[in-house]
Amino acid sequence: MIDPDSQPGPRVRLVLFDLDGTFADTAPDMAYALNLTLELHGRAPLPMEVIRPHVSHGGVALIRLGFELEPEHPEFPGLRQQFLDFYHANLTRGTRLFPGIEELIEQLEKHGIAWGIVTNKPGWLTDPLMKQLQLTPRAICIVSGDTTTKSKPHPEPIFYACNRAGTQPGETLYIGDAERDIIAGNRAGTRTLTALFGYIGENDRPDQWQADGAISHPLQILDWLDLPTDD
Repeated sequence: MIDPDSQPGPRVRLVLFDLDGTFADTAPDMAYALNLTLELHGRAPLPMEVIRPHVSHGGVALIRLGFELEPEHPEFPGLRQQFLDFYHANLTRGTRLFPGIEELIEQLEKHGIAWGIVTNKPGWLTDPLMKQLQLTPRAICIVSGDTTTKSKPHPEPIFYACNRAGTQPGETLYIGDAERDIIAGNRAGTRTLTALFGYIGENDRPDQWQADGAISHPLQILDWLDLPTDD
């Protein structure tokens, strides 16, 4: 699934992660907020296995899922805001880093490789989430969906992250669990990996996303970078 020999070009100096479904398992709190919103309107809660594949696509996708409404519906904005308010109040109730992420970033830091976040999540949610996870000081950049004028799949957020880190896209690896992540990385000129452990739905076709590789566990990134784990 992952071929270390497929890593051409300059040494990677920066590793960028999508947030939801790649870096942190935020599904428990997103599901909690959606179900609070559903219950507020007299609807039955949805099971985690139904909600999880939609989490990477944010509040719009979750309100569409829970209420079977499109964004053009007059009630949609109010429902989405209720969901976001519930979520903002419960950002790290159940959210944790994916297994292996903490060890991964420790190894990156040990080998002098910077890391950061590029997400479509708005800054008023991303910033407190990263702060509550006590990771803000360690990330060289945290780029949210409203940090730049364009969001993924546009490459602008990745260009911005590289600029903040003082690296070139060709020295950068971007990891995500949605097609827009891979498109953004490819358009920016980074190398890309698909996080198969993330929120990939049954209709997704990650083998067709044209990433440089796919990983089923975060620590496989160390293999791809040809970094040891025990020094």
